[in-house]
Amino acid sequence: MIIVDKALQKRAAENNPIRVGMIGSGFMGRGIVIQITRSVPGMELVAISNRTPEKAIKAYAEAGIDKVSQVNRVTELEDNIQKGKYSVTDNPELLCRANGIDAIIEVTGAIEFTAKLIMTAFDHKKHVILMNAEIDGTIGPILKKYADKAGVVLTSADGDQPGVEMNLYRFVKSIGVKPVLCGNIKGLHDPYRNPTTQEGFAKKWGQNPSMVTSFADGTKISFEQAIVANGTGMRVGKRGMHGPTVPSGAALQDVVHNLYPLDQLLEGPGIVDYIVGAQPGPGVYVLGTHDDPLQQHYLNLYKLGEGPLYLFYTPYHLCHFEVPMTVARAVLFGDAALTPIAGPMVDVVATAKIPLKAGSTVDGLGEYMTYGLCENYDTSRIENLLPIGLAQGCILKNDIPKDQVLTYNDVIIPAGRLCDKLRQEQDKTFTVSVNSPKQKLSVD
Repeated sequence: MIIVDKALQKRAAENNPIRVGMIGSGFMGRGIVIQITRSVPGMELVAISNRTPEKAIKAYAEAGIDKVSQVNRVTELEDNIQKGKYSVTDNPELLCRANGIDAIIEVTGAIEFTAKLIMTAFDHKKHVILMNAEIDGTIGPILKKYADKAGVVLTSADGDQPGVEMNLYRFVKSIGVKPVLCGNIKGLHDPYRNPTTQEGFAKKWGQNPSMVTSFADGTKISFEQAIVANGTGMRVGKRGMHGPTVPSGAALQDVVHNLYPLDQLLEGPGIVDYIVGAQPGPGVYVLGTHDDPLQQHYLNLYKLGEGPLYLFYTPYHLCHFEVPMTVARAVLFGDAALTPIAGPMVDVVATAKIPLKAGSTVDGLGEYMTYGLCENYDTSRIENLLPIGLAQGCILKNDIPKDQVLTYNDVIIPAGRLCDKLRQEQDKTFTVSVNSPKQKLSVD
C-alpha cells in the first residue's frame, strides 16, 4: 500500500491521472466521490452512473463539484473526458464502453444488473473494482476467468472487511507464518432481522434498510467470508460457520485462541469464520501457526504467545477511504486486493427466515423471506442447494419450514437471466467428481 501513494503522486506530476467511472451513488458511493476528489492525487472520477442522475449530481456537489454534464451517448462522455469535464448518466453501459476510462467502481450490490455491466466492461478492457460481495460470492470465479481472458483485474475493494482480511492474510503469509483462519468481528447476528426491525438504524445513518438487514441477519458476512475463502483456498468448518459469541466488549486476544476446533485449523487449508461481541470491532483477524521452534521463541518474545496459534488483527475497516487504493493497485500494478484464486471454495445458500409458502416469489437480500449461510461449495453442489444470490425472483414450488435451506428443486428460476447462465458455466467449469452421494469429491 505504501508504494501506491508514490505511484499516484507520479501520475499527478505527469498530469496523467487514472480515470475512473463509478456505477451507483448511494451511501458508500457518495463517500468514494468525496475521497477521490479531495484526497487522491493522480486519480479523477470522471463519470457517475445512477438510475436517478440527480443523485449522481448531488454526490458530485457534496464533494464540491458543481459543473457536471448529463450525457446520453458514449461520444458525449468521451468528449467530456477529453475536455476534463465531469459527467453523469442513467445508462451505466456508457461508462463500461467509453474510451478514456481505466477502471469501473461498482457500488450497487445488485447481481443480475451488475453481471451484464461487468461483462461489458471486460469487453472494453476495463478493470472492475467491486464493493459488491454478493455478486463475487455467487459467480466471482467464472467472472475472474473472463477478466483473465480480457487481461484486466477483477477485485473486491480494500477497506471493506474482506479486503482488509486479505491484506492481513498476505502480510501474515509473507513473514513465514501459515494462516489457518481468517476472521471477521461482528457486533450483532440475528438471522431473523428484517427491514422493519432495522428501519430506525438505517434512517439514523442514511443507509438502505435492506442493506442494513443483510448485515444483521448474517447474509453479508456470509458473502464476505465466502469471497475470502475463494481468495485464499480456505473452507468453512461447518454450515453457517462456527460464529462464536463472547461477552460484549471482550478483548479479542483474550478469547479467540480456544473458540475454534484446532483440528480444522491445523489440518487442511484452514477456515474462514467470525466472532460476535469481541473488541476491537468491527475489525478483522487472522490466526496463524509456525513450525520453527526458533521463530516460535521470537513470536513469544514479541508478545504473540507460545502458540500453537498466533493472533494478528486489524482493529478497523475504513470502507470507502481505501477504495481508490484498490483502483491504483489494479491499474498501475495489475494487483487485486481480493479475487478468486481458482474454483469456488465456499457458497452462500438461501435459508428460510420464516415459513415460506408454495407459490410465493422470493424477495431480495436482506428482506423478509431468506438469509444466507456459508456452505462448502462441494457440499452445496452435491445437495443441489440454491445460492441466495440467485434466489430473488424465484417462485417456490414447495412449502419450506423456517431455517431450512432451499434447493434448486424447491424453486422455478426466472427465465433468461445472465447470472444463472454464468452460474451454470461456473458449475460446469469447476466440476465436482462424486464417488458416492454426499461423500468425497474433488474440484477440478
